[in-house]
Amino acid sequence: MLLALCALVCAGTATAQNGTAASGPSANAAKLQFYIRLTPPRPTFAVDMNAHEQEVMEAHAAYWADLYKTGKVLIIGPVHDPKGIFGMAIIEVASEAEAHTMAENDPSVKAGINKVEVIPMHVFLRKQ
Repeated sequence: MLLALCALVCAGTATAQNGTAASGPSANAAKLQFYIRLTPPRPTFAVDMNAHEQEVMEAHAAYWADLYKTGKVLIIGPVHDPKGIFGMAIIEVASEAEAHTMAENDPSVKAGINKVEVIPMHVFLRKQ
């Protein structure tokens, strides 16, 4: 029963997002969505960055602002978790490799300040 429900939801989602059911060659060209979690080096990072960290985080913000303009970033921002603020993004790209490339090229990740996770997901509903 649960598998049947999941199949219906997934089929409905493909129809809702693409306007047609996912089948045949066009289904292979469908975009993939990923949840990206950016974990800072310490829970207090957002309020106690040093000058170097601040500079890197400014480059981080500019990097993602440029990617947002491509349409591949659906939503992005800090999550104000009481245990410590972390960053998140939902992206839509052609492949998992592209998702990893975007995440790993974040200046804060390249500088070794933040850690990044790229997790496959499926956007069920979205605002148009």
